[in-house]
Amino acid sequence: MATQSLYRRYRPRRFSEVKGQEHVVRALRNAVINHREGQAYLFSGPRGTGKTTSARILAKVLNCENPIDGEPCCQCDSCVAVERGTSYDVHELDAASNNGVDAMRDLIEKASLGTPGRHKVYILDEVHMLSKAAEAALLKTLEEPPPHVVFVLATTDPQKVSDTIRSRTQHLQFHLLPMDVMEDHIRWLAGDAGIELDDNALQSVLRQGGGSARDTVSALELVSASGGMAIEITPLDEFIEAFIEHDPGRALTVVAHAVQQGRDPRTLTDDIVRHLRDCFLSLMAPELVQLPLQRAAEVSDLATRLGAASIVRAMERLGEMLVEMRHAPDPRLLLEVALVQLTHQAASVDASVLLDRIERLEHLLANRDVTAPIPRPNPVDPSTGRAALGGRARPAAPAGARPHPSTEPAPLAAVPDRPVSPEPTREAAPVAETPAAASPSAEPRVAESPRAEAPRVEVPRAEPVAPEPPRERPTAAAAGGASAEPVAGGASADHAAAVWATDIMPALKGITRAMFATTKLLGARDGAVVLAAPNEPTRAKCAQQLSEIDAIMVKVVGGKVPVQIVVDSNAAADDDNVVQMRRNEPPPPADEDVDISDLVDAPPETVQSPTDRLLQAFPGSQVIDE
Repeated sequence: MATQSLYRRYRPRRFSEVKGQEHVVRALRNAVINHREGQAYLFSGPRGTGKTTSARILAKVLNCENPIDGEPCCQCDSCVAVERGTSYDVHELDAASNNGVDAMRDLIEKASLGTPGRHKVYILDEVHMLSKAAEAALLKTLEEPPPHVVFVLATTDPQKVSDTIRSRTQHLQFHLLPMDVMEDHIRWLAGDAGIELDDNALQSVLRQGGGSARDTVSALELVSASGGMAIEITPLDEFIEAFIEHDPGRALTVVAHAVQQGRDPRTLTDDIVRHLRDCFLSLMAPELVQLPLQRAAEVSDLATRLGAASIVRAMERLGEMLVEMRHAPDPRLLLEVALVQLTHQAASVDASVLLDRIERLEHLLANRDVTAPIPRPNPVDPSTGRAALGGRARPAAPAGARPHPSTEPAPLAAVPDRPVSPEPTREAAPVAETPAAASPSAEPRVAESPRAEAPRVEVPRAEPVAPEPPRERPTAAAAGGASAEPVAGGASADHAAAVWATDIMPALKGITRAMFATTKLLGARDGAVVLAAPNEPTRAKCAQQLSEIDAIMVKVVGGKVPVQIVVDSNAAADDDNVVQMRRNEPPPPADEDVDISDLVDAPPETVQSPTDRLLQAFPGSQVIDE
C-alpha cells in the first residue's frame, strides 16, 4: 500500500489550521456564526494556497451537527463522511474535465433534489475552464439557486471567469504564504513527521516552494526521501552575476548544466524571470519580497549591483522569448540567444543597451564606487581560438603573472598608404600668427611620393596679409545677393578671396558646399568677394545660404565680408574653383583675364577613368582593343 503524501496527511481540518489566509478564515467563520452564509463563493489564488481545502472545511461546518464558534467538530458522522469523500451533501466537480454544457445541466438537475444535511455544497474546481455554453447554463442557477444549495467555485485564473458569474459570487482571494509563516510551519511539520532537516535543506525547500504550501510540503517530502539532503536546484544567482559582469560564457554554462540535469528550457526561463522579479521588488518594494531574511538580503545585494534598468530589460527580453518558445522547435536556442544578447552588449542592436550603459554609469557615480574592478576580457582557448567555456567565471590569474598571449589585446594593424601626421617640432623662432594660419579648417597638403615610401606631409604657411581698413559696403541691390552685414575692422575682401578655396570652401557643410561648388571666384572687388554663378536659379539658391558663409568668415578672416554673386554663363565652363580648392592654390585675380593654358589639371590619383577602375577591381586583367 502506498504511503499517504505529507500534504494530504497534514491537510487542515479546521479554519484555525489554515495558515496565512486570516482574511478568508475570518469572513467564512463570521458568516457561519451569524447564519449568513452566501449562496455562491469564488475562491481564487495561486496553486497550493488552500482554496479547495477551505471549501471542504466550509462544506463540513455547514452540515456539522455540533459546530463550535464557526468550526466543525470533525467527529460527527457528517464531518467524517466529508473527510472520507463519501458524503451525499458535498459534491466535487473538476470543471477542467467536465466543462461541457451536458455536465452543467446534469448538475443543475441534481441541485434541486433534497439532501440529508442542512446544505448541499457543490465545489467546482478550475471553473475558468468551463466553456461558454456551460457558463451560460450555470448562470441562471447561480443567480437563483435553491435555498439549501451553496456553490463554491475555485480557480487559479479569475480573469478568465466571465463577469456575469463573478458578479453573482462573493469573491475571496487567497495569497501566497509569507516566508516566516511558511518556515515556522515546515519546522513544525518536519518535527512532527520525524524528518531531520538542516538549515541548508530548509532554505532549499522554502526556495523551491515559493510561498505555496502544497509545493513546499511536496519539496519537504522529496528532501525526506533523499535522506535530508538539500535539493539540487539551478543556481539562478549565476545568471544575475553573468548580467552584471557581461559574461556570456557563464550564463551558457549554467544553461548547459541545467539541461543536463533534466530541466526544461521553458521552465528554466520562467524561473529566471521570477528571480529577476524578486530582484526588482527588492529595489522598489522590499516588503513584497516573499523570501527568507537571509535570502532576501542576498537578492537585494545582487539587485543593487545590477540596477533597475538592466533588471527590467532582462525581464522584457526573456518574457518575449517565453512567448516565442510556444511554437519554437528548440526552445533552448531561443533562451541562449536571449542570454547572449543580455550579457554581450556587442551582440545586441537594441537602443536600450545604450540606456543600460548610461544607467550603470550613473549608478556608479551615485554610489561613488570608483574602486570597482574593471571587467576583464573573456579568456580565449589557444587550441581553438574561441572564447573559453565559462568565461570570467574562472579564477583570475595571480597578481604579477604574465597574461596568456590569447588574452592580450591584439596590436593595431598598420594601415597602408595612409598619411600620418608627424609630431610637431619646436622651431627656434616663433612664427607670427595670422588669421589664415590660425584657421581651424586649414588642411595639410600631402606631397606626392612613391608608394614604397611613407607619405610626406607639408603644412602650408600662410603669408601674413595686412588688414585693410573697412570699406563702405555696396547695397543689396547692387551686390546681386550680397550679405547685408558690415565689414569688420580686422577683415578684408582681398584676404577672404585669398583663402576662399583653401579655408572657407572646405569649412562649408552639406547643401551649402554643394551649391557654392558650382560657382566661380572672380576675386575681390569694391570691398566684396565676387562669385559668378552659371545661371539665375543657382545664384538665388546661393544667396539663401549666405548666413552660413558669414559665420565661416568670422572664424576664418576675423569678421564678415560682403559676398556678391553675379550671373555669368561661362562660370560652369571650367572647374578651376574646385581644382584650386583641392590643390590649395589661390584663384587668379579678378581684374585679369584667365588664360586657359595656365590652368592645371587635377592629379591623376584623384580622377580615374572607368577602365582604370575595372583594372583595379580585377587584378591581372588586360584591355583588348577590338
